[in-house]
Amino acid sequence: MFDAQRDAAVAGAQAGAEVLLTYFRKLDPALITEKTKNDFVSVADRSAEAAIRAELARHFPDYGFLGEEGGAFGNVECRWIVDPLDGTLNFVQGFPHWCVSVALWDGSGPVVGCVLDPLRGDCFLAARGQGATWNGQPMRVSRQPGLDGAFLATGFAYQLEDRWPMFNAALGRVFPRAKGIRRAGSAALDLSHVACGIYDGYFELGLKIWDLAAGALLVQEAGGVITDWEGDQGWSQSGNLVTGTRGVQPELLACLKA
Repeated sequence: MFDAQRDAAVAGAQAGAEVLLTYFRKLDPALITEKTKNDFVSVADRSAEAAIRAELARHFPDYGFLGEEGGAFGNVECRWIVDPLDGTLNFVQGFPHWCVSVALWDGSGPVVGCVLDPLRGDCFLAARGQGATWNGQPMRVSRQPGLDGAFLATGFAYQLEDRWPMFNAALGRVFPRAKGIRRAGSAALDLSHVACGIYDGYFELGLKIWDLAAGALLVQEAGGVITDWEGDQGWSQSGNLVTGTRGVQPELLACLKA
């Protein structure tokens, strides 16, 4: 089940990655624009999204599409959700940490998710009820039993604005308990790295649906837990996400809520 959709997601991500690799560290600054303050887009993002959309439409022409750059088209009950370049600021600065995220969602949530890191050759892939893989091998979240000594990821965009004090206070509570916290600048890769056991947990506020559409399924299918910052299942609507192993996530959530 979902084999064809999973293959299409990989093909779409690969099509986007091929475009992005032609631009990485070769991007003309004149082709970079600022959507809002410190939120950038370039010809690389737009070209990659066009390539992904064309590839997915070739496989499943009746499915809808939602892309970060181009917006929504077609069927909203079953549609691809795509971030053609997660980590745009990293990309335009030449920092080698970015990826392509392709997900398929229906009325029940994520069906298929693929996060492709072309610089490292990492392909993270999952389908609903069928587990998750890392470069074709089964992957699971780590065995970290709790928050104390956990290795965590987080993120904070400039657009946090008035939510920054809330985030900063929460970070101050988590910091003394974790053995390390990283902010690398790609939510999709952070989720993928929780799913494969590199990170033990991850938390962020204000993500967009395309940031987490594929990565959330990876974590779920790899045995992790996801809630919003209230401990509920509204994370896909709010973009406020707390995830980790079954031992880490509840303690991380309690620390954030405190």
